[in-house]
Amino acid sequence: EVQVVESGGGLVPRGGSLRLSCATSRFTFGAYGLGWFRQAPERPREGVAAITTNGTTYYTDSVKGRFTISRDYAKDTVYLQMNSLKPEDAAVYYCAAGQRVSGRNSAQNPAEYNYWGQGTQVTVSS
Repeated sequence: EVQVVESGGGLVPRGGSLRLSCATSRFTFGAYGLGWFRQAPERPREGVAAITTNGTTYYTDSVKGRFTISRDYAKDTVYLQMNSLKPEDAAVYYCAAGQRVSGRNSAQNPAEYNYWGQGTQVTVSS
């Protein structure tokens, strides 16, 4: 059974940092693009960052310069380093893997992802 498990969420003050991790197993990690999405209450799911199989990264405009996505092929894990957090970053963050994620459009489209984690809560106090 495919596993996608996020961790690292929590409560941080405005301006703080968090590092989210997403451990995966039971699929060919190197053949999949990976993305982080977030969803706040009563808001649609939003693509935050993605990294393709060749390491190309994409970010939504609101997190550019603050968030960094990376992947560790040895550990089958993807990370999201989040710095300078703002209250508007608060949401449930989801990790996802997609075999057809290759460019900006597919990276931001939830329908292009095959596997999803259960999410981890990020709360930013003001």
